[in-house]
Formats: sequence, C-alpha cells, structure tokens
Amino acid sequence: MVGETIAERYRLEEVVGHGGMSSVYRAYDTLLERQVAIKILHGRYSGDAEFVERFKREARSVAQLQHPSIVTVIDRGQEGDSQYIVFEYVAGENLKELVVRKGRLGVRRALELAIEIAHALAFAHEHGLVHRDVKPQNVLLNGDGGAKVTDFGIARVLDVESGMTQTGTVLGSSSYIAPEQASGGPVDAKSDVYSLGVVLYELLAGEVPFPGESFVAVALKHVHEPAPSLHDVRGDVPPRVVAAVDRALAKDPDERFPTMSAFADELEACLREPGLEADADATLLVPPRPPSTSRPARSVWPVIITLVAMIAIGAIVAGLLKFRGDGTPAQANGRPIALSGVTSYDPYGDNKTEHSDQVQLATDRNQSTFWSTEQYQSFDKPGVGIVLDAGNPVVVSSIRLRTDTPGYTAEIRAGNNLAGPFTPVSGSGTVAAVTTFELHGNEPMEYYVVWVTKLAAGSDVAHVNEVTALGS
Repeated sequence: MVGETIAERYRLEEVVGHGGMSSVYRAYDTLLERQVAIKILHGRYSGDAEFVERFKREARSVAQLQHPSIVTVIDRGQEGDSQYIVFEYVAGENLKELVVRKGRLGVRRALELAIEIAHALAFAHEHGLVHRDVKPQNVLLNGDGGAKVTDFGIARVLDVESGMTQTGTVLGSSSYIAPEQASGGPVDAKSDVYSLGVVLYELLAGEVPFPGESFVAVALKHVHEPAPSLHDVRGDVPPRVVAAVDRALAKDPDERFPTMSAFADELEACLREPGLEADADATLLVPPRPPSTSRPARSVWPVIITLVAMIAIGAIVAGLLKFRGDGTPAQANGRPIALSGVTSYDPYGDNKTEHSDQVQLATDRNQSTFWSTEQYQSFDKPGVGIVLDAGNPVVVSSIRLRTDTPGYTAEIRAGNNLAGPFTPVSGSGTVAAVTTFELHGNEPMEYYVVWVTKLAAGSDVAHVNEVTALGS
C-alpha cells in the first residue's frame, strides 16, 4: 500500500510497524503538510463486525487520553473496506530498539523512562482503559529522549495453548505478559503493572526475565516460575529498585503495587535514593534527587555569609511583595480559594467546544492531567480560555498556573456571569512551568478565566494542568 493515498489526504510512505491485526505506516498529511502515523486494520478483519467495532472503540478511547507521554490520536475513518486510525508521528526509535542498540541502561535512565511510562499508564487507568500490551516496542522515544506510549490496541483474551485470541488472531510476543493474562484470567490495571515490571527488568538487565523459543513456553514461565532476581544479574542495581521490580513481578496480582500510580511513586522514591548518581547517557526526564546530606567537613564561614545574604534578600523580596505593579497594597499571604473548572470560553471561535469536557482536569489536584486548547495551525484570534468557578463572588489576590506546555502567553480575566463578558484583572505574560499571576481587581468576582492569547513558538496547543488561587 506504500504510495497510496488514504481519504484523499494521507499519502503512505513507509511501513514502520506490523502486527497480527494491523500495520502502521508513516504517512504525509497533504492537507496540513506534516508527517503522521496511520494504523490500518488488515483487510481480512474488515468483514468481522466485532473486530471493526473494537478498532473503532480503540480510536474513541485513546482519543480521550490527552497526556504528554501518550501518542495522540488525530483522526479515524474508513477507506473502502479499510479501517484506519491516524496518530501523531514520533520521529525516533522505540524502546526495544534502544535496548538492542545499547544493551542494559544506566539505573537512573531506566528509572526515568519507567516513571514516564507509569504516569502515562496511570492516566489511562484513571480513564478506564487498560493497555494489555505493555512492551518496549510500544514505547516510542521522541527527539528529547522522552517516552510516549502507543498502541493501546484491542482488548484481548488469551488462549495459552495456542497463543491465539478467542477469534484466532496471533497475540504476539509473550515476553511481557502477566500470569493472569497468559492463563486466560481477568486482566486489569495490575496486569499492566506486571508488564511494566518486565520492561524495567529488561532495561536494567539487558534481557527479559523469561526468554524462550515459543509463545507457550514463555507464557508458562510467567505463570509458574519465579522471576530471576535483578541482584543476581546486575550487582549495581540498588536494593530498593530490586525490591520494586520484584513486587511488580509478583505472580499474585494482590501482591503487586495496588495501582500504577503507586508503582510510579515508588520508582520516584528510588530515584531520590542517596548514591544514585546520574548516568552518562541519562536525559533528566524527572527532577534530580536532592543532594546528599553526607558531605566532607568544611569551613562554616561561607555558610554564615550565605545565610546573611539570604536573609537580606528575603527582606527585600518581602518588601516588594507588599505592592502590586500598580502600586496598591497586595496580600503577601492569603487563604486558599477552591476553584472548579466549569467550561471553556471561545467567543471568537468557530463553534468548537475547546475541550469543555476536560475543564475539570485543571482543578483536580493532579498535575499530570490538563485542559487543552484545540490544535491550531494558525492561532489568529484574540484568545481562548477556561472558566473557573469560585462558588460565589470573592476577591482573589493571586492565581497560580501549572503547565507542561510552557511558552504561551496568557492573562487572568474575571466576571460575574458564566457567559461573560470578562475583564482583565492581571497583567499579560509568558507562562512558565509554574506561573503566579498577581490580580489587581478589588471587586468580588465568581468566575475567573485563564485567557490564552498566544501559543508558544512551534506549538499548536496550550495546556492548563492545574490552577490554584489565594484570596484576601
């Protein structure tokens, strides 16, 4: 099919992946002039109504997963008898290719990658979707070395005797399959925990825990044999990391981490352990651990001088915080005000909803979730925003915004009518990962709007991950 054009738009350029039920192509979107990836269901399944419905369900489900470590779904459709899903194209190798090329990874690098994957899977679990096929081949590495999980695939029930699904389709590699999945039992989020444990084992050991010549042989090892200890394979892996992998690989799902988020938390704790130094090939995908408190003895005078300087700087900052930019008194401290995301605000739009179904994610106290604007090829309107409800009219002194797409320009607006109008109550500025807007309005308002007026250079979306507020 290379060379063909799908939907008079997507020109297929190269096969980049091939599975039992579908093939993935790198393609060129002639309409938007960009590279995309297209998964096309094999023709022999196009007449199977159940397969087609599952394929469509995959597109609908994954389209709801707006997360920086999950490959984004762009489009879905049918060309003749062929069902297809269009994804963002990630120009990089997959995690399996990295391990084959480099062998075992540094401990820090392996943990960083596993944490990114865990956060992506935890997000999917929170939205009711279990991956069921977590393996390095389904983790793509972007140009910055970051991980992006792909191919959430079609729900499967395994027949361990044949390595087939109930409909007779070859499942694929069994190297990462959870024992309950291999034996045909119920599959849930803890099955993904097991599979990620296998992936982390491979990143650290350079090989999977259960190699074998056949699907059945490997699957039976997952069901019956205890996993080899990382400590015996690689002596420099810290004991806490070994214990985390062992727990993830427990045969009994109840003995594993209760959730993927709990697994991620433990891996982050491992990353902060003293003595875990940066690897030469590591990309710092998560904050580095705090420095060890065990240090050589040294003169106390530099410390005293530093403390005196910090006190002086603190006094200056405290003085500056007493005033806003307009010279009127401001609150250096304030009481927290609970805001709730209620709707998007797009008065200059083209009847798009601007993801109103995501607005509550900006106030759910989870920094990995977010409200997103629509994707823009050209942001040529005055602005678009998200409306936050304080519950009743209150005076807000500051609003703090967190985002994983820094660089866009925004301001805060406010009003007492959900439909607007909203007037500016802060200055406009470039948003960093964490940005605090000082508000200058003294009139109580019920609704506050994060108003995006310009996207970051090279970006087609803006995210609002979390918004908190302080009042007088």
